[in-house]
Amino acid sequence: MNSAYTSLFKPFTFRSGLEVDNRIMVAPMTHYSSNGDGTISEQELPYISARSEGPGVVITACANVTANGKAFPGQPGINDDAHIPGLKQLAEAIHEKGSKAVIQIHHGGVECPPELVPNGDVLSASDLPERGARALTDEEVKEVITGFGEATARAIEAGFDGVEIHGANGYLIQQFFSPHTNKRTDAWGGETATDRLAFPLAIVDAVKKVVAEKAPKNFLVGYRFSPEEPETPGLTMEDTFVLVDALAESQLDYLHVSLMEAHSKARRGADETRSRLSLLHERVGKLIPLVGVGSVHTPEEAVSVLEEGMDFVALGRGLLIEPNWVNLVKNGEEAHIQTVIKVSEKEKYVLPDPLWNVIMNAGGWVPFEE
Repeated sequence: MNSAYTSLFKPFTFRSGLEVDNRIMVAPMTHYSSNGDGTISEQELPYISARSEGPGVVITACANVTANGKAFPGQPGINDDAHIPGLKQLAEAIHEKGSKAVIQIHHGGVECPPELVPNGDVLSASDLPERGARALTDEEVKEVITGFGEATARAIEAGFDGVEIHGANGYLIQQFFSPHTNKRTDAWGGETATDRLAFPLAIVDAVKKVVAEKAPKNFLVGYRFSPEEPETPGLTMEDTFVLVDALAESQLDYLHVSLMEAHSKARRGADETRSRLSLLHERVGKLIPLVGVGSVHTPEEAVSVLEEGMDFVALGRGLLIEPNWVNLVKNGEEAHIQTVIKVSEKEKYVLPDPLWNVIMNAGGWVPFEE
């Protein structure tokens, strides 16, 4: 292995006691490939298996915790005990290749297409008539929180090593934290970022309670968040500092910073000449492990994320194109890493057909050539 990449292969022990032998995670990626009822399909297992040999942690695609939280066709579910057998197969496929298995748990909120939720009843933190969504009632808010706890119990029963709470990318948890989508005046809203923490922290508490009661002592709990929103009003780095301060006190195992470009700079609410990752490291990096992600394709780029103060780097599209990325770097064969899908060699990528079709039709989201 090239000595420039040794930082990627340092072992790490999480707060929970779980040990991994490197700093590389598979980022959670929507694959559109589960069965219509949310159970794991036959195509998912070889897809995840091909990407589980080498990384320290594999985070699987977001799974909806309630029936009204489904945001994608072909999304895996974790809202019913009937999902457990397939989820167990998914965890086993990852373990067989030597990686730790974490499942991301999720509710889409206003991002849920009406055709995917019961009665087309799309829900969010507040009424958003322009987007066809209504506000969750107090009782429904509590049902969703319970759903995250019950999903965690199913993840434990299925044999996963942890869960990642999906509080990023504009989904329901972020909708409650954001001033753009939360106009509530009850206990689940308010004018300040601290007021709007009620829902995210209630979910963290519900998940942790189940973990304390049912999980092995080394079970991971992570939390993914998006640092800023482009809208006004919308989340700023100043708001996000309030969030990460609270999460750092919650005894979580890691925070996962969701970015399209890892080294992107702050937009507002902090020093705009600095990257969001460096600002977050400065704020809470000594209190909780941080995971960086965003357009990382080469080992040099992966190392640069760690140099920003991250403890881990997560790879998404890079592993869609090159499933064997980690071992190629580890074995000094990084020159063989592909950065473009070759359509003529479709079978080598072990991609489910629905995901392949999305890639072919998404206008360069994942680069490909004939």
